[in-house]
Amino acid sequence: MDNVASQYRYIGARPMAAALGAEIVGVDLSRDISDPVFDEIHRAHLEFGVIVFRDQDLSPLRQKIFSARFGKLMSHAIARFRHPDHPEVMVMTNIKDGAVNIGASRAGFEWHSDQSYKPVPALGTLLYGIECPPVGANTEFASMYAAYDALPEARKESLEGKLGVHDYAWAWETYYKDRAPLTDSEKAALPPVRHPLARIHPETGRKALYLSEGMTRSVDGMDEQSGRAMVLELNDFATQEQFVYSHAWRPGDLVFWDNRCLLHRATPSDPKYRRVMQRTMVEDGTISAEAQAEHRSRNHRVA
Repeated sequence: MDNVASQYRYIGARPMAAALGAEIVGVDLSRDISDPVFDEIHRAHLEFGVIVFRDQDLSPLRQKIFSARFGKLMSHAIARFRHPDHPEVMVMTNIKDGAVNIGASRAGFEWHSDQSYKPVPALGTLLYGIECPPVGANTEFASMYAAYDALPEARKESLEGKLGVHDYAWAWETYYKDRAPLTDSEKAALPPVRHPLARIHPETGRKALYLSEGMTRSVDGMDEQSGRAMVLELNDFATQEQFVYSHAWRPGDLVFWDNRCLLHRATPSDPKYRRVMQRTMVEDGTISAEAQAEHRSRNHRVA
């Protein structure tokens, strides 16, 4: 597709799928980014949900510098996955040191939104490909804007006021049985939290579904089985092909997605191929201090 030249002066933006996604061209992220260029990158991120920068050469430090332009960086909840010199960078790899993986090896194969299990989740995630398998290992993204818009009006109304229960310890025990169990202190630091099943994006004002098979255990106020069934029903609706963009990785790709209006998941690849990625996350600083305080109070009451 042609660049959206009429909308952007300093960058090129090539849409990649009907519902979401664009490749950004004309930007070298290993260098400092001027304010006008950054402003257009920010606008493209809000418009397309997922933006892709090809052929980048990024150290962990340079990735942190660019990521921090969007807000406060978040470290992964599990310290063992953090880069030894840059704790804000998560290492994702299938490479082992002896019998132990040097980073998170099998992660995110279920649809999810990063850090949704925290009172203040991630605004966005930036994932950089260093070594990428020649086939497989795609990352798929689903537009929760498009999914919400496609729901019948009665279904939208039925979601008002309902809260999903996001539970990291449950997800770990359900999906990551091959990993060492969480310690008691790790579990204590990650109690379940509640978020609306449909939320208004704080920057665009658009409404999107906010739930996932991978992190939303159930629905607050419903029995576990019925609540889980509702989560899976909405997750399956939201991840239909017409709402999805699948990214085929190349070394040097930096992909930046908006967790406030998207789900994503990893796909498998042949373990004979090395895979090395580095990830940064930006906290959702657009959530007001008042809303954060109310959220903490609500979750304290119902946890």
